Amino acid sequence: MTQSQDKTVDAYQRVIESANRLGVQLNEQELERWMKSITEATGDSDIVVDKDTGAFGHRVTMLDFDPQDLERFRTIGKIVEFEDIPGVVETALAISGSAAQSKIQSYPGDCDYFERVNIIAPTRNEASKILGKLVRDKALNTMSGPNYQLLHVNFGGYPQQVVRGQYTRRAGSPINWLPDDLIAGQIEVKDMEGNPLVITWDAVAEDPNWAWCKLEWIVADQIRGQLANASNVVDVTWEAPDGTIIALDGYLDGYFQEVYLDAESAPIFSKVVKQADADVMDSYVKALENEFKKCVKKGKYQNYGKAAKRLYNIFRLNGHYEEAAFLRELFDEPAALLYQVHALMGTVQQARDNSTVFDMDSILNQTDELILAAVKVLEGEEELEVVRHLLRLYRSLCRQESGTPLGSEVSVAQAEVMQIVNNFFYEKMTALPTIKAYIDNYQA
Repeated sequence: MTQSQDKTVDAYQRVIESANRLGVQLNEQELERWMKSITEATGDSDIVVDKDTGAFGHRVTMLDFDPQDLERFRTIGKIVEFEDIPGVVETALAISGSAAQSKIQSYPGDCDYFERVNIIAPTRNEASKILGKLVRDKALNTMSGPNYQLLHVNFGGYPQQVVRGQYTRRAGSPINWLPDDLIAGQIEVKDMEGNPLVITWDAVAEDPNWAWCKLEWIVADQIRGQLANASNVVDVTWEAPDGTIIALDGYLDGYFQEVYLDAESAPIFSKVVKQADADVMDSYVKALENEFKKCVKKGKYQNYGKAAKRLYNIFRLNGHYEEAAFLRELFDEPAALLYQVHALMGTVQQARDNSTVFDMDSILNQTDELILAAVKVLEGEEELEVVRHLLRLYRSLCRQESGTPLGSEVSVAQAEVMQIVNNFFYEKMTALPTIKAYIDNYQA
């Protein structure tokens, strides 16, 4: 046995001992497979292709991807994806986040997609115009359908500090376009002196300092028989006539948490990511560390479930495989189901408040599943409290007229569930000294 193999065995035994001590259920065969694969990988390329399905991604990411879910993501992907325009627009669609980790996250919150869109144009300004038309046309064409409804689009940044409704938005912060805004092609705000100001879609699209781009829908997941939020974060590049490729938002995203769905998009993927900086992984890990810090910071946004996900991705990329393996096992714990319950409560509210597509029976069926999930996982006073809030939500859904927003039932129930999720992940993570030290360092 080599020295590397000895270290893998030792780390594997320590993970088992820690899990047994903390009462975490283990799939020892899967854990052994993962530890061996991640520590003994060889080869010149860090990209792995699943020969049976054509899906591909970073070798570490592919270890957590379950190809059995591929058909589901390809079906929903037909709603969110952008179409190629020969000679002008090239695309590569991927799943990301918990959606790309279906081997370990049995209870993902949403259907997260990521798409690389490369625009071939004579000038950057022309590429921006093409992008503006592409995104708005996509939004208008997928505003609603038999099993989906668009919620909003984040596109561009405010050109100056403004007041929109009750809120002040700083210059450069992302603009949230609602369906009516997209139809009108403009939004009405006020400047800081109270004067009316109109921001048009076309002007935002041509702004060289525009922010990120994200579209979000509610979809009826036909395969799982439930409602879900589906989003597509778009990373846009401009390919100049000399072949130079530039990220329009100033930063070319890494590829360390994405599984690409179609082998035919591999050439576009390769062409674009070849332009990434040599330290792209370091930059990606640093960005994750910043997100992790936000999650563990004390306050109303503290979220140890999300922190565990961020930390797992940090550890599996920076070589802390023992800690990553331990966190990996937490995501399949019964209490982790509540993370999905929390997300789906928000989906129910959005479907009820904003949608004309989904009938009340499907929304009530979704709420039934939330109640059953809480009963399955919880016990004692926690179960009584969460189920009580969910039953109140159910009654509110039944009693309210169409188009009337729900009251506080959703936010109260979500807060109760999130507290339980926070307690679970905090207790398990801080019981491992190395992880506790990491959290303490960021909270200091």
